[in-house]
Amino acid sequence: MNAAANRYLSLDVLRGLTVALMIVVNTPGDWSTVFAPLLHAQWHGFTPTDWVFPTFLFVVGNALSFALPKYAQMGNGAVLAKVGKRSAIIFLLGFLLFWFPFVAVDGAGNWGLIPLSGTRIPGVLQRIALCFGLATLILHFWKEKGALAYSVLALPGYWLVLALCGDYTLTGNAPARFDLWLLGERHLYHGEGLPFDPEGMLGTIPATVNVIAGYFAGRLILAKGASYETLARLMMAGVVCVGAALSWDLAFPINKKLWTSSYVLFTIGLDLLVLPLLIYVIEMRGRRGWTYFFEVFGKNTLFIYLLSELAVVVLVKTRAGKGNGYDWLYAHTFQSLAPPKVASLLFAVSFMLACWAVGYVMDRRRIYVKV
Repeated sequence: MNAAANRYLSLDVLRGLTVALMIVVNTPGDWSTVFAPLLHAQWHGFTPTDWVFPTFLFVVGNALSFALPKYAQMGNGAVLAKVGKRSAIIFLLGFLLFWFPFVAVDGAGNWGLIPLSGTRIPGVLQRIALCFGLATLILHFWKEKGALAYSVLALPGYWLVLALCGDYTLTGNAPARFDLWLLGERHLYHGEGLPFDPEGMLGTIPATVNVIAGYFAGRLILAKGASYETLARLMMAGVVCVGAALSWDLAFPINKKLWTSSYVLFTIGLDLLVLPLLIYVIEMRGRRGWTYFFEVFGKNTLFIYLLSELAVVVLVKTRAGKGNGYDWLYAHTFQSLAPPKVASLLFAVSFMLACWAVGYVMDRRRIYVKV
């Protein structure tokens, strides 16, 4: 993404913004006292929090628009090896995050490895890895027409699968049944009260379209530059996508956890409206005094995200007082300073700023961790 950051800072800012928001919504002081916009929709529907993850996929596609011309100069074997290696590493990092801290004390007081048989397999990084790999290979081998054909077939095709092989409820949806068959109950997320994974395998099909859309947005910016024509095209496409999504929502509800096709179009539409705003402010008006904060996140995205997740795991696994370190830290820092929801938000923002501080030190020392 370095080339994109140098030529179009707005793309790096968008990526940094999504990471900052992702950390804030993932680390409230108390999950029972959170402002509604900072929670995912319970099932059907949409909140600002539901915008974060698909936007990250969209930005992955932006980066692809700068990287694919280099891939075109490589042999197909080299491309397969490069994409396969990068996807595998990102997927493995996500899996290891769920397995961490790898060892635990059993009932007899002996240390041993945490069984892999109960470790969750799907996840955020895992979906990013699969969508990146699939989108890159589609664009490299089938080119842009093939990517458009994939998108046109994938979204209604996913709708057809969900309609014919189940329903749109938590207990009867096709993605959950597929994951149960493919991965087994013990390898799935259980936060909904039953084995259902919001980052399941079947959802990779429509989620890849978020990456492809980001690629086409990046290609337009490369071709037309930061111009009013670029802004107009992006915004018109955004309006069309949002309108189509809201119409489709009547039959196929917008649902982040199922990653429905209407949800894909809706989030792409929002991205196509936010991105031109950033381009106008940053590239065309030159208002860059505020951008460095988000650049820090954008330069070490994967490392900072992993740091934030690992820090939470360590705090939760640490005993402190009558509970864990995470709850103790919240109780002894912000809980008494403000009303519950405000205190919970202050904790999340402070946690995000602590992660930013690490990224700031790394940037000043020109340390950049990349896969």
